[in-house]
Amino acid sequence: MQTIIKRIKKAYVETENCVACGCCVKVCPRDAISVPDGICALVAVQKCIGCGLCARECPASIISLLEVPA
Repeated sequence: MQTIIKRIKKAYVETENCVACGCCVKVCPRDAISVPDGICALVAVQKCIGCGLCARECPASIISLLEVPA
């Protein structure tokens, strides 16, 4: 019998390169991203569904989807 491993992806922000433009916040369908104090984007991992809209919208290309344990 073959074991099936479910792979889940979540958004990850390279915080040191984030310019806090808010583009990712505007497109997130689950309100999983915020820019507190205008410093850098932060992802609420429990809300993120891994759709990748934020990564596609980011003008600095600093958001990626990474696999996390299921």
